[in-house]
Amino acid sequence: MKKLLLVLLFVPLVCFGQEMNLNQHNHSENLSVNSKKTLSPLTQSMISVKDTHLHIEYSSPSARNRIIFGGLLAFNDVWQAGAHNATWIDVDKNIYIDGNLLPKGKYGIFIIPRKDEAWTVIFNSGWNQHGKDEYNEVEDILRVEVKPLYPSEFSESLKYIFKKKNKNLVTLSIEWESYKLELPISV
Repeated sequence: MKKLLLVLLFVPLVCFGQEMNLNQHNHSENLSVNSKKTLSPLTQSMISVKDTHLHIEYSSPSARNRIIFGGLLAFNDVWQAGAHNATWIDVDKNIYIDGNLLPKGKYGIFIIPRKDEAWTVIFNSGWNQHGKDEYNEVEDILRVEVKPLYPSEFSESLKYIFKKKNKNLVTLSIEWESYKLELPISV
C-alpha cells in the first residue's frame, strides 16, 4: 500500500516536471512543442540578440507531394504563414526589419506569395486568430517586400530559422517547398 501511494504521488510530479520543461524558453532555432505525430506540428523559433528576445510560433505543414505556392496556396492571396492559427512573432523591444521599424509587441505574420515578383511579408496586430479568417489589412503594422530565393534544396516542411549575423543583426529565413525568404532584422 505504501509503494502504491508513493507511485501515485511520484508519477504526477514527473509528468508535471516534463510539461514544465517543455514550456520553458529554449533558445534553439527550431523547437517542436508537440510530441504527437501531426501533419502540421506546433513549432517555435526564437533568438536573443543583445537584450532583445524574438519568438515565433507557427504550425509547420509539410508539402506531402503537393504543389504549395501557385497550387494549394494561390499566388496574390494572403496566407497566414503557417497552418491552423495565424503564425505570430513576439518581440520585447523595438526592432528594424529591412530598415523599417516594428515596435515591440506581438504580431500575426501573413504573406502574399507572388509569381515572378517580390512577396509581401505582413506584420499585423491581429495575431490571435484562426488562419486568415479575421485578417484585416487596416490592422497591418508593417509590410515588407522580399524577393524570394530558390534554393537547390527542397524544404518538405515550413521552417522559420533565425541566424545571427553579428551582435546587432539577425536574418529570419522562411523556407518551404522550393522557396526561401530572408528578412534582415536589426536591434
